[in-house]
Amino acid sequence: MTSSPDLLALAVDIACEAGELAHRRRSEGVAIAATKSALADIVTEADREVENLIRERLRAERPDDGFLGEESGPERGSSEFTWVVDPIDGTVNYAYGIPAYAVSVAVVAGEPDPRTWEARAGAVYAPAIGELFTAARGHGAHLAGVPLHVNDEIGPAGALMATGFGYDPDTHAQDLARLGRAMPLARDIRRIGAASLDLAYVAAGRLDAYFERGLQPWDHAAAGLVVAEAGGRIGGFAGAPAGRTMTIAASSELFDRIERAIEH
Repeated sequence: MTSSPDLLALAVDIACEAGELAHRRRSEGVAIAATKSALADIVTEADREVENLIRERLRAERPDDGFLGEESGPERGSSEFTWVVDPIDGTVNYAYGIPAYAVSVAVVAGEPDPRTWEARAGAVYAPAIGELFTAARGHGAHLAGVPLHVNDEIGPAGALMATGFGYDPDTHAQDLARLGRAMPLARDIRRIGAASLDLAYVAAGRLDAYFERGLQPWDHAAAGLVVAEAGGRIGGFAGAPAGRTMTIAASSELFDRIERAIEH
C-alpha cells in the first residue's frame, strides 16, 4: 500500500519542477493562449506547458493513477488514486507579473469528486517567492519543514480575511453583498487572487479566514488538505464539502461565525 508520505514526496518533487518551469517561462515573457469562462479568465501557454510536464511525470512514475487537471480535464486510472492539478493557480497574477501564483499538486483516493474523495497528500509551491506548503493525511502540514497551525483565537479587532470574485460579471453584485455581510467580523480584507495561496496562508496563520464562491476541485484539493492538517476547518454551507457553491476555511469557531454571516 502506498503511504501518504510517499505520495507527498512525489507531489513535492513534481510541484517544484513544474514551478521552476512556470517561473522560467514568466521571466521569458507570457503569451495568452485563450480565454475560458469569461474574457478575464485567461490561459497562458505556460499553463498548458506546465500541466503537460506534470502529466508526463505522473505517467512515468504512476501510470495506473487517474488525472484531473485544470487545462486538460479528467483521465481515469485503474488504481484508487487520482492526481488533481492546477498548473498555475493565479494565472492573471502570473500574466501581469504579480508574484502571487502557485503550482498545486494533490493526490486523492476514491472517485475524482471532492464530495466523496479523501485527499492523501498535497503540495502548493509558489516559485516566485520560493515557498512550499505541504501536507500528508495524518502527518500534519508544513512550510519548509516547519509545522503549521491555523489561528484559533481572534482579537477584538476582528479577523484578517481573504476572499475572491468570479470572472462572470453577473455574479459580482452577489459576491460584494456577501462580503458586506462578512465585514462586521473582519479587521481587514485581502484579495490575493490565487485560492491555493489564500488557503495555505490560513493554514500558516497569515490569514485568519478565507471564503469564496465558485472554486473548482483543483483550486482546493492540495491546499484544503494543508488547512485540515494545520488544525483548520474547510468546507461549504451546511456541512457540504468545499466547492462551487462556497468554500470557507478558518478555525472551527470562526468558520461557524462566517457561515452564519454569509449564508443568506
